[in-house]
Amino acid sequence: MIRLKPKVLTLFLLRRFFASFFLVMLTVCGVIFAVTFVERLSANPDAISTLVDSWLRLLEYIPMFLPLAVFMGTLVAFYNLTKSSELIIASGTGLSPFQISRPFLFGAFIIGLFASCVINPYSVNLTTKNLTNHQLKLIDSAIWLREKTNDGILTARAEGLHIAKNKDVIFDNITILLQDNTFKLQKQVFAQSATLSEWGFDTEMADVTTADGVTKKEPSHINTKLTPTTVLDRYLQPDQISFWKLPGFIQKMKGIGVPTRGHLVQFWTLFFLPLNMMAMVALGIAFSQTRQRRNYTFGLKFSLGILTCFALYFIVNLFNALGNTGTLPPLIAIIAPQIIIIAGSCMFITSFDTI
Repeated sequence: MIRLKPKVLTLFLLRRFFASFFLVMLTVCGVIFAVTFVERLSANPDAISTLVDSWLRLLEYIPMFLPLAVFMGTLVAFYNLTKSSELIIASGTGLSPFQISRPFLFGAFIIGLFASCVINPYSVNLTTKNLTNHQLKLIDSAIWLREKTNDGILTARAEGLHIAKNKDVIFDNITILLQDNTFKLQKQVFAQSATLSEWGFDTEMADVTTADGVTKKEPSHINTKLTPTTVLDRYLQPDQISFWKLPGFIQKMKGIGVPTRGHLVQFWTLFFLPLNMMAMVALGIAFSQTRQRRNYTFGLKFSLGILTCFALYFIVNLFNALGNTGTLPPLIAIIAPQIIIIAGSCMFITSFDTI
């Protein structure tokens, strides 16, 4: 019986898996980038801006098609190994499908870990540099702020916002109401533009109405404990927060009584992304099982596998929705589909291997 050094075989299979995965990723990313570039040409002033816009949108799409790319990469790798008889040789050394799949599972774990710890923070950092109100979770299509202090209550409503280069938040068409602790109006400020910095609200020119009903047009400064960070944190979507910042953000939101189910679902999704990638590898290996030296059924299996992935994508989204609504605990909603996929794939591989 032929004996191969485990380290040599592991590295060989790992290289084949990564080669197939990156081939699939480059193909899918290239198609999406090209389509997005053509689509966004009319919405940007020049080609450079379109390239940047297309790159940002591509980063947003990566979490969506990454599991599919891992699955397709596994199918392609096993097809090439079967076609070249290398898989037959590896099986002839006495290795079971589970032993052969270890390098693939390890590679999938690395991909998931890299996506959660590196790609996600990088993508979030780029996409949140120039936030607008269209990217935020708003109430009545407006931005509402409220702060209670020992001196009274500050309430603000703005129709839009954007981020300045120095990270200050600039509000559009903002109305600020200052009331005392008995809710008596002390001052009303309306401005077409107001800047919130670490030192409070500032307007170059605003309509300022005092408690006696007199309105003046003048610059205004309002002290507040609100900061650009606290305002953005209140309205950011779960996928607009980096994986590394999510735990602290969740604790902070719990402290002020804001629902965090969506953020918990996002955190557990990123935390168990390596397990998700391993589940897709297990599924790909299950679809790759064949007794033919030349895998002539590859096309059929590939098509069935893609259809299965779309069905699983629907089921995973269903579980995510159940987690977001509180029907299921977020942890269970995220981990249950992955365990089901792995268990089903392992059962199929075991039954195929023992026939």
